[in-house]
Amino acid sequence: MDPSLIAQNVLSPPILFFALGLIATWVRSDLAVPPAVAKALSVYLLFAIGFHGGVELYRSGFEWIVIWTLGAAILASFLLPMAGYMVLRLRIRAADAAGIAACYGSVSAVTFITAISFLDRTEVAHSGYMVAAMALMESPAIISGVLLARWASRSKPTETPASPVAQPAAPHGRGWRALTHEALANGAVLLLLGSLVIGYLTGDAGWDALRPLVKEPFQGLLCLFLLDMGLVAAKRLGDLRQSGMMLLAFALLAPLAQAGVGIVTARALGLQPGDALLLTILFASASYIAVPAALRLALPDANPSLYLPMSLGVTFPLNIAVGIPLYMAIIEWWWMT
Repeated sequence: MDPSLIAQNVLSPPILFFALGLIATWVRSDLAVPPAVAKALSVYLLFAIGFHGGVELYRSGFEWIVIWTLGAAILASFLLPMAGYMVLRLRIRAADAAGIAACYGSVSAVTFITAISFLDRTEVAHSGYMVAAMALMESPAIISGVLLARWASRSKPTETPASPVAQPAAPHGRGWRALTHEALANGAVLLLLGSLVIGYLTGDAGWDALRPLVKEPFQGLLCLFLLDMGLVAAKRLGDLRQSGMMLLAFALLAPLAQAGVGIVTARALGLQPGDALLLTILFASASYIAVPAALRLALPDANPSLYLPMSLGVTFPLNIAVGIPLYMAIIEWWWMT
């Protein structure tokens, strides 16, 4: 791997602002991003990336490669949590294993956006329909995680919770209809899918109308969002230190293993290098916004002080600092042989 790719990625403005957020927390600065502003930044990023992806999907059309790629993404989102669950279940209780597995079966929109920024800086072409793959990978992971937890609770109804943090009891009267509704109507998922559909329906005319809002301020607002992510991640790392080395090892190794699956899948689908990197980063990333929000309703026994610091405090910085250039180097090497 070319070390300059890592240096170029680490020294990009979004990554440096993420590091600034980490440092600010560690030195106990009073730097803070108001919650309302952080939420507005999340809404903007999901809207912009979803709309842009819809326009690109309109331009590319539904070719077979698009259909196969979207199908593979959905299937992976459903199956990856099952593999992670089997590993985690060796050391932790079922609800926590299912919650963590669901996060690692889903995706991180910010990691995906950072990968797009990396491809743009290195002038590697990529397709807009990959945004559709990202949007479609949110819900299957949630459903898979809940299925695993429900299956485990029926197998061992007397299991004693091992989490140090007391959790509320599961809501009564909530069936699969409510869980499915939560998975699909989650605000982040709905905004992403809705923007994607609107971008597809409006096509080039919609892009020309919204380009000054969707295209130009994107990088600057991404920097502000990552600054807030750095502040939050630094605070969460303390929780992870209390949970043991096994979860830390999982947070470091699971994205690498899942990236390997993503690269093999991209090669089998015949994707171009840029699209292969985006599919790989979707497989390797872990959700820390949409899925945790859904899990609070769908799987309240899962301890958020475990899955949040793992996905946000370890896997997220690993992927954006080292993972993206590493995966790209492997893809370029394999695609050229």
